[in-house]
Amino acid sequence: MNRIAPALLAVAGLILFGHGAYIHAKALLAQVLLERAFTETLATGHATKPWSWADTWPVARIEIKRLDVSAIVLAGSSGQALAFGPGHVEQTADAGERGVAVYAAHRDTHFRFLKDVAIGDEIDVTRGDGRTFRYRTDGTSVVRFDATGIDPGSRGHELVLSTCWPFDAVTPGPERYLVHATMLGAD
Repeated sequence: MNRIAPALLAVAGLILFGHGAYIHAKALLAQVLLERAFTETLATGHATKPWSWADTWPVARIEIKRLDVSAIVLAGSSGQALAFGPGHVEQTADAGERGVAVYAAHRDTHFRFLKDVAIGDEIDVTRGDGRTFRYRTDGTSVVRFDATGIDPGSRGHELVLSTCWPFDAVTPGPERYLVHATMLGAD
């Protein structure tokens, strides 16, 4: 009996570690496939699915050069889409359009870098049509998921990157960390 409990704990630990490693491996592989599909989208002008059974496709690339980070963004923000990359939140503006473009991703994979974004950082968003828009970070906030304060009718050209808060939590929670940015112009 004394040997069974440690063995069971070891097996449970291995299973949990394996599941965590699987999630991160899937996120990394997905970004490779998404990058390939986004490159094809830019070259052809037609939305390209990253794999044949995908129910979403790349719509943008987010880059922050100071942090040397880049992520391909998918159409939609369903749980299935967010498992593979950041998602463009439905019914929000596209980058470069009047209003607020909102992109969301998980804090432990694709948007883990948000904790390192500083006021003044420039964020480039390249859309599927090849146009790139530059934004400057002007603030951050922590809000409840159902009280973000984001005004979809904004007359400005704004960007919000959203992820769960706090960054080191291991369980889901109601709070979101938002990075707010204002458009500087198009390249």
